[in-house]
Amino acid sequence: MSGLIWWFAAGALIVAELFTGTFYLLMIALGMIAGGIAFVMGALAHVQIGAAAVVALIALVVLRRSRFGNWKRRTDASRDAAVNLDIGATLQVDQWHDGRARAMYRGAQWDVELAPGESEGARLYRITALDGNRLIVAAKR
Repeated sequence: MSGLIWWFAAGALIVAELFTGTFYLLMIALGMIAGGIAFVMGALAHVQIGAAAVVALIALVVLRRSRFGNWKRRTDASRDAAVNLDIGATLQVDQWHDGRARAMYRGAQWDVELAPGESEGARLYRITALDGNRLIVAAKR
């Protein structure tokens, strides 16, 4: 009867993983499955726990080093076109004052700032980032 705990725990973790979508609970569930397999093979309780822990830790390390475990290293939302649909849009800037300007965009006046390394020589600019209510732009090529 105590061997069913491994399988119930694995099932519960898999169901919980469906709500989180991070794969970490799935890796721990693999450890629970390893504990269940150790039980079926007749291993003692401390060996079952050890197998579960080792498999879960190895799976977590492998996941963390994979591209699926790098979710914290994603790009900044202020520069992500999937988050800010304005990124990549074009606007016209008529007059610059020390790298700053005001320009019409989407029917309103916006503060505009040049991206680092950009010059004021162009007329059309592409939005590269949003910083609060400021548009960070680069010359459109």
